[in-house]
Amino acid sequence: MSRSRNDHRRHRFLLPATGTAVACTAVLLASGCSPSPRAASDAGPGAPVAKAAVDKAGSSDTLQNAYQSTVKNVLPSVVQITTKQDLGSGVVYDSKGDIVTNAHVIGNATSFQVSLATGGSPLAARLVSSYPAGDLAVIRLSSVPKGLKPATFAPGGTAAVGEIVLAMGNPLGLSSSVTQGIVSATGRTVSESGSDGSSGSSGGTGATIPDMVQTSAAINPGNSGGALVNLDNQVIGIPTLAATDPQLGSGAAPGIGFAIPSSAVKRIADQIIKSGKVTDSGRAALDVTVRGVVGSNFQPAGAAIVSATKGGAAAKAGLKAGDVITKVGSTPITTVQSLTEVLAELKPGDKVKVTYVRDSGTKTAEVTLGSLT
Repeated sequence: MSRSRNDHRRHRFLLPATGTAVACTAVLLASGCSPSPRAASDAGPGAPVAKAAVDKAGSSDTLQNAYQSTVKNVLPSVVQITTKQDLGSGVVYDSKGDIVTNAHVIGNATSFQVSLATGGSPLAARLVSSYPAGDLAVIRLSSVPKGLKPATFAPGGTAAVGEIVLAMGNPLGLSSSVTQGIVSATGRTVSESGSDGSSGSSGGTGATIPDMVQTSAAINPGNSGGALVNLDNQVIGIPTLAATDPQLGSGAAPGIGFAIPSSAVKRIADQIIKSGKVTDSGRAALDVTVRGVVGSNFQPAGAAIVSATKGGAAAKAGLKAGDVITKVGSTPITTVQSLTEVLAELKPGDKVKVTYVRDSGTKTAEVTLGSLT
């Protein structure tokens, strides 16, 4: 969220593109300079709308019963996470006390107080690991209470455009709140603000996240890290971003929120729980650090390589510090953000043609992409 002086609850906002990107940014790669929405597709190949939702929608009374049943079944798995300065939401992941949330919810904290929706005194928890590049983290309860209820996470590709969903979390500190909407789109690639606040809000990880679920369910400060749930009582995503509208003074744009899909949540959380870190992000990387550059007309002109990891994808293909990347495949690269976005839509092991400028001459190289860690 964009913090006000009196509100420390974290929340991420998706922002419109700004000017040139000049900050040095690690491109292993998920930078948030000049954040902008990018639609990977208007409607992904999601599975058919959940049968239970259709079956339960035969009448207003039946649909209301479906809502209430889903809230009763899933809300006990949604928790409130509090640090010394911030407040957000999380979802109980397993019976061992592991809780998944957004990396921006926990920030730099390593210890937390967790409040269950079922009540009782706050519980102590510690950080297992945070993965800012994907804006996900896992924390673990120091003592597992009796009756702790893990959520059920939907299989990949479950979300379907038009499907009814509920967002559960702790918006504005109002614990155990529920909002209702639909899946508006799938396959979105979106970026959140950087931690330096250069893009308009403070405290963000700067992540560029592919394949996100867009929803009309209200996502407010404090919802981040909670649950986006279908009427089959499955978590289909972790609410993470809300769009902003420049015409509203960069305030939240009503009805446009984004959630990290359950498939990505499970992939990252499983690795953190097993290994204490992410070992295979499923995200492509050039294994370089870059900064934005401008041309003679003072317009963005590419992403200059500051350093290339020895033995990394770019270095193996012959790229080196000083080269300015101007195109990946057929996509022009003008800023660090545009490079981040094109890589977000590729996979480790993909072979791509990279066009770059060296000593005023234009060259190309075929690069086998590495993995973002």
